[in-house]
Amino acid sequence: MAKKKKIERPKHKPTKRQLSRWQKQKRRQRFIIGIGTSVIVVALGLVLAGVYTQWYVPQVKPLKETVIEVNDTRFDMAYYIDALEYQLGGVPSQQIPYFLDVIVEGIQQNELIRQEALELGITVSDGEVNEEVKSRELPNNQAVRDVTRAQLLVQKLREGYFNEQIPVSTEQRHIMAMFLESESQANDVRARLIAGEDFSQLAGELSLDGYSREKNGDLGWRPEGIINGLLLTSVLEEYVFSYPVGEVVVPVYDVEKTKELGYWLIEVLERNEETGEAHVQAMMLASEEEAQMIISRLSEGEDFTTLAEEYSQLWSDEGGADLGWLAEGDASDVFDEFVFNSETELNMVSAPIRDENISTEGGYWLFKIPDGGIREISDEDRDLMIEKAMQEWLESLFDDPENTVVSYLDDEMREFAINKFSES
Repeated sequence: MAKKKKIERPKHKPTKRQLSRWQKQKRRQRFIIGIGTSVIVVALGLVLAGVYTQWYVPQVKPLKETVIEVNDTRFDMAYYIDALEYQLGGVPSQQIPYFLDVIVEGIQQNELIRQEALELGITVSDGEVNEEVKSRELPNNQAVRDVTRAQLLVQKLREGYFNEQIPVSTEQRHIMAMFLESESQANDVRARLIAGEDFSQLAGELSLDGYSREKNGDLGWRPEGIINGLLLTSVLEEYVFSYPVGEVVVPVYDVEKTKELGYWLIEVLERNEETGEAHVQAMMLASEEEAQMIISRLSEGEDFTTLAEEYSQLWSDEGGADLGWLAEGDASDVFDEFVFNSETELNMVSAPIRDENISTEGGYWLFKIPDGGIREISDEDRDLMIEKAMQEWLESLFDDPENTVVSYLDDEMREFAINKFSES
């Protein structure tokens, strides 16, 4: 019997991770050794020299090594470990290796913020940092103070510098949008809209994008630079401000947009009556239209596995269309309903099976611009525009060739940092 495989969800960008805070670090005890006579001093001195060479030096030297450099500012291993302890509170020790580079980037970013804010004439005093550290009962080491300073600087930049870059009024569009699974569906809905059906009603019923469905397709008046962030897409913005007001626009394809919908094509190869398991091959497709196309090609003699490698958004531990031997509960409910149905024939590919509990990428935007003109920017959109401007500014700091940003963290340093973290 083939090795049983675990079915995973289709690949998609995952959601951003959030790091928790460290609890206060227990301080090490200091030992004071008192000695009496000069003979004992000499003897003990020789012993301690060996201990110093064999234990103390190897422990202390790495703590002084430079791990990160940002222009003329350097950060040593001791600083880096303090940052790990502060940022990764509650994270299991076995997961720490996955966060080591994240903390490096955080240190680099915080220092770039400090340096660039200083160029803009924006600073945070030691007194402000002290007050924040005390009020939040934070550990009072340099790594924590630098994180706190960066947070206060970001707040000042947001409320001052970036807020001043956003105008009071600007050109805006009244936008209506929905996200649909296929081009054929989008064209069908477009024809219904042109025939007089209501955009909001259809969007609330059909849109596969949560935000536009919640708003019944009506996104309101929006300035340029907002739409892609609201809808988690990278393609719609350029179309919204280039098409004429009043038209229902032809469908716009979005290859990366994730939706909670997919279509199975499943073939049961074997069954084991004793274990209740089934040997299955399957593929997961982005739309019913795509699934029907695959069925047509299979009927013409094309290979299931080859087509799955090209089109399927499903992946297993070992990859490929062959999922091995599965038991009920290893996949979704609709998957099980087909595979473990006694009437399902072996070696027969299923019709497209709709599954709303699995994610796939790709679909078509359909939108309309009822109106446009100069309008005052709302508080909500101003906040979004400030956040977008700040993000672009932060990215530009790393891209600026005049900024020297270096990580010296190698495998030996990583191991040392992890060991120190585990001891705390």
